[in-house]
Amino acid sequence: MTDTTATEAAPAPRHAAAVELLSEVLGDAVLAHHSEGGELWVRVHHEAWQPAGYALRDELGCRWFDFLSAIDWLPSPFGRDMDAEQDWPTTGPPARDTAIEHGVTGGETRLQIFARAAAVEDHPGGGNLSVILKADLPNENPAVQTWIPVYAGANWHEREAWEMFGIAFVGHPDLRHIYLPGEFEGHPLRKDFPLLARRVKPWPGIVDVEDMPDPAEEAQS
Repeated sequence: MTDTTATEAAPAPRHAAAVELLSEVLGDAVLAHHSEGGELWVRVHHEAWQPAGYALRDELGCRWFDFLSAIDWLPSPFGRDMDAEQDWPTTGPPARDTAIEHGVTGGETRLQIFARAAAVEDHPGGGNLSVILKADLPNENPAVQTWIPVYAGANWHEREAWEMFGIAFVGHPDLRHIYLPGEFEGHPLRKDFPLLARRVKPWPGIVDVEDMPDPAEEAQS
């Protein structure tokens, strides 16, 4: 826990109260926050991920679970268009910026998990409370505790993040594939996953495509 500095912008009063309450419950595990419009972003230490979920639900009244997912902030080593070596036979690929730039509330690692929950009941302060919770994940063996005891609807969201990003959810009762065959290698939503892998290793079930006819041969026929 090296980053305990919140953003400089003053949050809305209700957001400030929510951050203060989360800080009372989670202590130094609250690393940063950002308030903009009607949304509050809070970054917490990954070891406090499940306790932070309980705090959202029980302390802030965020009983409506929206989604859970992840993001890989690593710039793609293949470039925006997924260039391959054969696309640059003489000059080689252009230089690429490998610096990681995180979104609001910052970050320290390439992988972040994030989830949104909201309090949709009317409150004396007016308006609803919507919180996006984020956490940096270790570069090696990224994992957090499951949110299923907090929000049962997180079940398949966590399965998707496990499958697509390689994030483990400790305590999840049924981590299994949703989209991919069981023998599939890699995690397709990581930036360093080569989407043009079929150039190196044929994909299962790949369809053979015939070459376009030679115009010269067509003219002679």
